[in-house]
Amino acid sequence: MDRLDYFIRRILLIIPTFIGITFLCFTIIQFVPGGPVEQAIMRMRGGGEGGETVSANAGEAGNVSETQREYIRKHYGFDQPFPKRYWKWLITDRIGLKMESYKFPNKTAWQLISERFPVSLIFGLTGFIVTYLVCIPLGVLKALKHGKPFDLASSVIVFIGYAVPAFALGMILKMAFCGTVDGLWDFLPSTGFHSSDFDSMSFLQKVKDLFLHMILPIICYMVGSFAVLTLLMKNSLLEQINSDYVRTVYAKGGSTSRVLWGHVLRNAMIPIATGFGGVLTIMFAGSVIIERVFEIPGMGSLSMEAIVGRDYPVFMGTVALTSILGLLGNVLSDFCYVVIDPRISLK
Repeated sequence: MDRLDYFIRRILLIIPTFIGITFLCFTIIQFVPGGPVEQAIMRMRGGGEGGETVSANAGEAGNVSETQREYIRKHYGFDQPFPKRYWKWLITDRIGLKMESYKFPNKTAWQLISERFPVSLIFGLTGFIVTYLVCIPLGVLKALKHGKPFDLASSVIVFIGYAVPAFALGMILKMAFCGTVDGLWDFLPSTGFHSSDFDSMSFLQKVKDLFLHMILPIICYMVGSFAVLTLLMKNSLLEQINSDYVRTVYAKGGSTSRVLWGHVLRNAMIPIATGFGGVLTIMFAGSVIIERVFEIPGMGSLSMEAIVGRDYPVFMGTVALTSILGLLGNVLSDFCYVVIDPRISLK
């Protein structure tokens, strides 16, 4: 019952926490220079993209009247008091997802996000699963062979991969496997999420095409967390192996396999469980640099475009959805704690 109460409290706390996060972000963007009102005035003064007609109505080229300024402010909703604007964004516009993008007319924030969502979901989920499938067994093997040649050699490889920036690794991989340098291999696509003739392919051909396009970006995605997760698994397992209860199991005649798989591994997985909640946030995860290197239309590039272009509806929509999933992910991590070790007390 205590655990049920704990999870109910955690879920209820998501609401004020979400409001706090979004309110803070909503407040900050109101004071960032170069917003939609300033950009519209600059276009009118410069006579570009719809500015010529407005400037002509003003009576003098490049001059923006106070009436026009007020009209622009009203068009973007900046004439309303700040609390009212936030309430409208939160309730009326459904956390901004129903708002029309400033940069892409006739498209709402949700439409733009939903277009990029499948790409980030596939890359994020695949990278998440592959990282854990590789790092956990590798960490276990390093712990069992601690101090031996395999442990030392794998540590060198892991740290070299960790030290190389993801974008630099991406460029190296493109040169090595995508034919961008003469004399090297050319059997993997260098850019994009799929080929141009993807729609005309059969199902198996589509699967193969997606797989080939995902190999290099997935490697770059997982490099950042690869070393940390591997060493965390290794050190956690070593700590459990040196515990008193392990010596007790051995003293009672327990075999090494029973100690490892029946006791040690389960307890060693507790620190690893902190990352399980991230399976929710990977839906909106994305590396801007990696997506730039491989020209992938994912959430990372969309977020950067929204920030640079002051596209507040898209930016705030991304922040809101990421915050919700991140808060739910924290609850999921706690739930994984309980599943892995029922002895854990949650208060």
